[in-house]
Amino acid sequence: MTFPVQLPFDLAGIQLDPRRGLARQLYQALRERILDGRLRSGTRLPAGRELAELLGVSRNTVGRAVDQLYAEGYVQARVGDGTYVAPLALHNEPNPRVASSPAPSAALLRVQAQQLRVPPSGAPRAFRVGVPAFDLFPFETWARLQARFWRKPSPARLGYGDPAGDAQLRELVAAYLRNSRGLHCDPEQIVITCGAQQAISLCAQLLVDPGDRVAIENPGYRAAGHAFAAAGAELCGVAVDRDGLDVAALEQVQDCRLAYITPSHQYPTGVTLSLARRLALLDWAERQDGWIIEDDYDGEYRYSGTPLAPLAALDRQGRVIYVGTFCKIAFPALRLGYLLLPPALAPLFAQRRALDMRNSEIGTQVVMADFIAGGHFQRHIRRMRVAARSRRDALLAAWPAHIPGCAPLPVVEAGLHLCVRVDTVQREAELVAAALASGVEVTALSGYWLADSATPPDQRAGLVLGFAAVPEAQIDAAVQALRKAWSL
Repeated sequence: MTFPVQLPFDLAGIQLDPRRGLARQLYQALRERILDGRLRSGTRLPAGRELAELLGVSRNTVGRAVDQLYAEGYVQARVGDGTYVAPLALHNEPNPRVASSPAPSAALLRVQAQQLRVPPSGAPRAFRVGVPAFDLFPFETWARLQARFWRKPSPARLGYGDPAGDAQLRELVAAYLRNSRGLHCDPEQIVITCGAQQAISLCAQLLVDPGDRVAIENPGYRAAGHAFAAAGAELCGVAVDRDGLDVAALEQVQDCRLAYITPSHQYPTGVTLSLARRLALLDWAERQDGWIIEDDYDGEYRYSGTPLAPLAALDRQGRVIYVGTFCKIAFPALRLGYLLLPPALAPLFAQRRALDMRNSEIGTQVVMADFIAGGHFQRHIRRMRVAARSRRDALLAAWPAHIPGCAPLPVVEAGLHLCVRVDTVQREAELVAAALASGVEVTALSGYWLADSATPPDQRAGLVLGFAAVPEAQIDAAVQALRKAWSL
């Protein structure tokens, strides 16, 4: 671009796209030149007519761009003398040196070191872990309840609500826990959260000081470990065997007063914490004057007999903090969970949550309350439990009897996934890669271990298979694809 008129600054590089807002583009181009020093403080801008002719735009376009610069303080008008770049001391020199970023805080460094894997995208497919049967959710019922609420919402519910959550939902959650999970609790002990992960994060924020030691299952739910590590905790992995967390090994961990566990259906191995170990764990918490965080993420799924009573139901000393979620019954995007807390802790957790979010979006909570009150929730649980069992059985029936380097498929009586041991991490990688290439999701067990685990790498290998996400026909098709991918 050539400019026949001598200008106080160089307009070269200003290219305006007529398909987009011209005034906005011009404003951004001039602001950029002011900030980087190409348009120095005290420089007189050309008259609007002149600038419009040079750029091939209307005077109105130039006027709107300059008005925005004036409103934000980048330029100032001198009566009878035109428009000038305002004094900006930090940007007087052309092409100023790019300043280095401030040194990160310890908190930022901790978060940087705790990277969660990006969840798989797209619709559920076999054998995605942590996903229930979306196809069975009564969306029409949910939509009707949601429309009813938003048609004429109560003004009392549209302001800043209780950070502990909607009162009706808390009452219904407490009733559900009493009737279905055998927990003695009051609504005042319930704090509604944005899923189980926020519940765990609140525990990390309020129960952990930097440098504290926190016991977690190893292998275990890595997102929980990341939450505690981000709070400054030292993670202490405790082995898991066929009876669940090794409490004897936990007792060898020095200066540890908090343990995070998944006793009903250990994540990811799928084992259940035995009664003897449950009692031993409660005894450990009492002796250590500590806390147990019980994540009952899929406790509703039990395929023989009634669902096991949570560890919190055995607690007589107020040592267990219970984490529940609706996401494994409905769908993860719902982002609705809850905490059952000792009475003294509940107000403090609500206060801490208020500092993060003030209060949650009310519509989802109200609709869930109506969903429970109308009996839809319990009916859906029963439907989901039957479907998950059927899909588990389909996987057991279709799975190959022998896969080189792979243990037989275990029979699980709870949860939404199972775990198959593999001889070596190399064989694990081969199986996972071949499965992915065939369009089947298989998760490596080795990814659930702490990096500093004493367990030899080959003993960490396995396959984690979610069986609830897709119907039986898709499970059969996925297994056939694996047979071909694995040359069976």
